[in-house]
Amino acid sequence: MKLGRYLRKLKNSYRENKRTFAFYIVLRVMVVLTLIRTLVTHNYESAATCILVLLLFLVPAFLEDALDLTIPPFFQAIIFAFIFAAEILGEIDHYYVRIPGWDTILHTLNGFLFAAVGFSLIYLLNRGSRHFNVSPFYMAVVAFCFSMTIGVLWEFFECGMDLFFNMDMQKDFIVRTVNSVTLDPQQAGTVIHVKDITDTVIHTAAGNTFTVEGGYLDIGILDSMKDLLVNLIGAVVFSCIGYTSIKTSKKSKVAESLMIMPNEHEEKAADEKTEEITDKSTEETNNSTEETK
Repeated sequence: MKLGRYLRKLKNSYRENKRTFAFYIVLRVMVVLTLIRTLVTHNYESAATCILVLLLFLVPAFLEDALDLTIPPFFQAIIFAFIFAAEILGEIDHYYVRIPGWDTILHTLNGFLFAAVGFSLIYLLNRGSRHFNVSPFYMAVVAFCFSMTIGVLWEFFECGMDLFFNMDMQKDFIVRTVNSVTLDPQQAGTVIHVKDITDTVIHTAAGNTFTVEGGYLDIGILDSMKDLLVNLIGAVVFSCIGYTSIKTSKKSKVAESLMIMPNEHEEKAADEKTEEITDKSTEETNNSTEETK
């Protein structure tokens, strides 16, 4: 997208929804201020994160222009807030560590939003097609599966970053009970139950010693399972909303504010195409009937 076209799109966005545009500007200013702060403190990794966030803020407008779509202002605002909360507050300001449940909230929202994206994709494919007509239940299932797939891929990404780049994206849990066949001295596959763990001492080859107070340090497994569980909850919630909205033919403010739709002129063209297909089919049927007579 060229800069001039992007600026015009921002101008149109301001005219259509001043609140969303103001929210967008406020977030960009806050990211720029954070970028300046990270450069002053020589935290160049966080500075790169800020630049990435500024680029991600351009994605919705780019997709609208490239694919000729309309992303609802409320949906865009949620996307901007999600990016800001995950990268600026979560990573740079360490909200993942400082605020319990921050990661859980974002993963739940992630499941909800990507179910909306999946529902929108199948709706766009289904709409205006003579040979592609799916039921509301099928659309809801596809939206759910799309959201869960994104959630699983993200957990793969976190695991890869932890393994190959020595990061800690999969946060650790302190557990006080371990059930393991590895601890069986006979190696007979017997599950050894270790309860009421008070602390764990870690010795390294370099002679360093670390003590985990309160129990045993679980490395990311429970965190991944928790993330996938709350992703599932978010996906189920929107899939139910989308299914109900399509099945009952009732307009849902939640669904409408989160559904990606084609632009008005494209929608009109799709309607005309559908009418043309219907008229042609009717004409062929009439001609076939006359020939039979």
